[in-house]
Amino acid sequence: MKDTPCSPVSEAHAEYTRRLHARRTLVERFSGYDRRTGTARLVVFLVGAGLGWFACRPGLLSWWWLTGPALAFVGLVVVHERFRRRLRLAERSVAFYDRGLARLENRWAGGGEAGLDLLEEDHPYAADLDLFGPGSVFELLCTARTRGGERTLAAWLQTPAQAQEIQARQAAVEELRPTLDLREELALRGADVRAGTDPDVLVSIAGQENAGQKLSLAQIARARGLAAALAAGSVVCLVGWQLAYWGVLPFLIAASLAGAYALGLRSQVKRAVAGVERLLHDLSVLSDMLACLETQRFSSPRLRALHDRLTHGVRPPSRQIAQLRRLIALLESRKNQLFAPLAALVLWTTQVGLAIEAWRGTSGQNIATWLSVLGEFEALSALAGYAYEHPADPFAELVSAGPYFEGMRLGHPLLPEADCVRNDVRLGDPLRVLVVSGSNMSGKSTLLRTVGTNTVLALAGAPVRAASLRLSLLMPGACLRIQDSLQAGSSRFYAEILRLSQIVDLTRADVPVLFLLDELLHGTNSHDRRSGAEAVVRSLLTRNAVGLVTTHDLALADVATALAPRAANVCFEDYFEDGQLRFDYRMRPGVVAKSNALALMRSVGLEV
Repeated sequence: MKDTPCSPVSEAHAEYTRRLHARRTLVERFSGYDRRTGTARLVVFLVGAGLGWFACRPGLLSWWWLTGPALAFVGLVVVHERFRRRLRLAERSVAFYDRGLARLENRWAGGGEAGLDLLEEDHPYAADLDLFGPGSVFELLCTARTRGGERTLAAWLQTPAQAQEIQARQAAVEELRPTLDLREELALRGADVRAGTDPDVLVSIAGQENAGQKLSLAQIARARGLAAALAAGSVVCLVGWQLAYWGVLPFLIAASLAGAYALGLRSQVKRAVAGVERLLHDLSVLSDMLACLETQRFSSPRLRALHDRLTHGVRPPSRQIAQLRRLIALLESRKNQLFAPLAALVLWTTQVGLAIEAWRGTSGQNIATWLSVLGEFEALSALAGYAYEHPADPFAELVSAGPYFEGMRLGHPLLPEADCVRNDVRLGDPLRVLVVSGSNMSGKSTLLRTVGTNTVLALAGAPVRAASLRLSLLMPGACLRIQDSLQAGSSRFYAEILRLSQIVDLTRADVPVLFLLDELLHGTNSHDRRSGAEAVVRSLLTRNAVGLVTTHDLALADVATALAPRAANVCFEDYFEDGQLRFDYRMRPGVVAKSNALALMRSVGLEV
């Protein structure tokens, strides 16, 4: 059975489809321009080569005949590069909307950023709730193009925010929800691939102030002036020697002085330029994305605050980043074999290295702030994109008195909306825990993940998959995907009780805990399981926690009876239809009256 499906074509789907068609038309158009311009370049080159052949023959043609083809070739090169750039932008735009349609059509899993490297070790709920990995919540949400944006979004999913922060994010996401043009523009900015350098590394290399020996800006200015003067002297002496105004001695003296000066600054310059060339791509993306944000106007307090952090200085951050990018590009040019002799003569590395050091002295201290602002904006934009694609998903309402959780028509955000069976869950006073029984594959674990995942989204400031959700601040703690470990030498039971201990430890903080325990104490005998389960749940309830516990063991249903009215039994059932075992995934009050384990074993051919 299914809930009533949403409309087959949502507004977001229709808009993505329309724009995708338009962008594909642009790709076809500029692909044609690219081919024709490339052909024209070849023709002009061949014409020029033919005229050059005739010009080499005395008396046939003047060399001036090559002027026209040369100018035409240069013009075609410029025009061709513009067409190719437009083509690349159109292709990236196609990929942007194709990815959006993949999310709406539920074929997105495995095609985005899984974020497994962002999963905190021994986190109390992230792995259990499928927050990271292929087909995860992070992959569904993340549209960030920088590593800082990915880290910010991952941190929000793994660290519940405070009420004021949640409300600020909700207002920002609501403002950004309809700004599809802005999200597309951000996706097209910068280079063809996302920026992958760790923000800490970027800050360490580009933002380290005076990486040499803590030279002051005045010292750097004097050093740059002297280096420029010595380089100019070497060039003048070289020109004078070549024009026979004087001999080689002045050039040798000038070059020696310049070389000695560069040698004296070698250690400082080497430290100043160490690692900067690896940042060229990231700085290009960062500069272009900051330039996009600097021109925006926002109304929500959080977005205005982020914008103010970018624009409070005299020069826009994008221009400052672009300046560093140009300096690094100049530094890279010294690797050109044709330019290398001249670069050595004019102290190219020394002069550019000192210029980079001067940039650090004036702008380097701000780069961490710029990265932080961009990362937060990308995280908000990712949540806004999800909100735009799921307009029926509301924001959660925060209540001050807790612990409290009331979700009406809760569904799991990773399930297709049309296939998502929804249930109501309420936890508060007096009811603090639901003991969920049911047969295999009936939906018990999915219910726990539904409650936990929606709680995570709500406390990150994102929309939730529900008709409505009211909750207090809660700290989730989950025990759903516990495995034994050969490397650690621990059994599944031992790993489970370690996680239970971790969840109990969470209750010592001020924020109430939402515990989600799947097949509690599954790895021990029935007697110990019954006694231990009641003791664990009773302990959590005395510590101001609320939650759900699933079980196959019907004896554990007695736990709810022992803890009533703070606990209650609910169940999921199955039924046979046309000889097939089926599930309706509806939560009902009471204890399940049957098991389907034998039927499932027989269905796969086991003789039981």
